[in-house]
Amino acid sequence: MDRKTDDDVLDGVGPRLRTLRRARGITLAELAATTGVSESTLSRLESGQRRPSLELLLPLARTYDVPLDELVGAPRTGDPRIHLKPISRFGMTFVPLSRRPGGVHAFKMIIPASPEPLEPAPQTHEGFEWLYVLNGRLRLVIGECDLTLPPGEAAEFDTSLPHWLGSADGGAVELLILFGLQGVRAHVRTDPHRSPQAGSRR
Repeated sequence: MDRKTDDDVLDGVGPRLRTLRRARGITLAELAATTGVSESTLSRLESGQRRPSLELLLPLARTYDVPLDELVGAPRTGDPRIHLKPISRFGMTFVPLSRRPGGVHAFKMIIPASPEPLEPAPQTHEGFEWLYVLNGRLRLVIGECDLTLPPGEAAEFDTSLPHWLGSADGGAVELLILFGLQGVRAHVRTDPHRSPQAGSRR
């Protein structure tokens, strides 16, 4: 079975970056001005003469607006025979990140951009959910509580409460979700004197 090594992955970054830049019609000078990385460094990175590092790849991922793992082309983890397929529901995309029977399930959820923010349509189901916002601004409605979560914020709540997730400003939103059946919760370290509340932000 063909398994890529770390060296194989890193060696493929340069050509991938060059292809991506040319596909976007961006010159090295323009890319340098946008990222703050010198032209010579970018050129050496694309030619494979400079080893990619997180410090160099993060501004490139932001400029190209692609996930870091896609930029690197990292191999799949876990069983290489298992390719979990995205699921589309309610106009949103769920990418399974785990394949565990029972227990807590992990998903990456993508809410697409829309011309105007949608009106909440709360739903209920059995379970407990923990979420973390990666990109965009999430609007989270739980019962009478209406929250806006920017990147880096998290919330947890009982899904038997009426709840709804959407974009707060019409832009795309990416978040990680851990979902468990009723009674199965993610273990989150919190202040021992503060009891977790539905929809509380971390």
